[in-house]
Amino acid sequence: MAFHEDLAAARIVPVIVIKDATHAVPLAKALVEGGLNILEITLRTAAALDAIAAIAKAVPEAIVGAGTVINAQQFAQAAQAGSRFVVSPGTTEEVVRASHDHQVPILPGIATASDLMRGLSLGLTHFKFFPAETSGGAPAIKTLGGPFPQVKFCPTGGIGPKNLASYLSLSNVVACGGSWMVPSDLNAPDAFEQARSMAREAKGLA
Repeated sequence: MAFHEDLAAARIVPVIVIKDATHAVPLAKALVEGGLNILEITLRTAAALDAIAAIAKAVPEAIVGAGTVINAQQFAQAAQAGSRFVVSPGTTEEVVRASHDHQVPILPGIATASDLMRGLSLGLTHFKFFPAETSGGAPAIKTLGGPFPQVKFCPTGGIGPKNLASYLSLSNVVACGGSWMVPSDLNAPDAFEQARSMAREAKGLA
């Protein structure tokens, strides 16, 4: 699948919370200029869908997707807004079916072997390992590679510059998600320049 290839090439996925949709396009442009072109906009705010739609229209070089999608209705909204992929914190038949219905790839969350087996039974091979650090971190992912050699992971949750290498060094990790390259205050005068610089540093670490 093309998205999985793009994910492996990107290595790092910014996980972004947008509270004001007007910030979406300048932030996306800054992150792409910094070398990070796969952007996950979490559906945790009222502005998220508008932000996805704005990025999809104005920043074609970005591969924008929706995160924190937990049901078919949200999946449909994300797809309609222009999401090119969807990330879910868990794995259910409902969201996987929605992925097939809308022809939009999904990266569902798992934290245990049982979660993983459920996902495999639904025909999936790529998963979000979440929450990464509190679910065993890199050692857990390495261990899961034993019984599940066909699976690839994008861990998210508690990952930053200090522990990034421990994840990306694993053969079954294609990319890592994180929010450390996104300034907490997007209203700051230099917020987007900071994002560009931090994205460039993050890409360098990868």
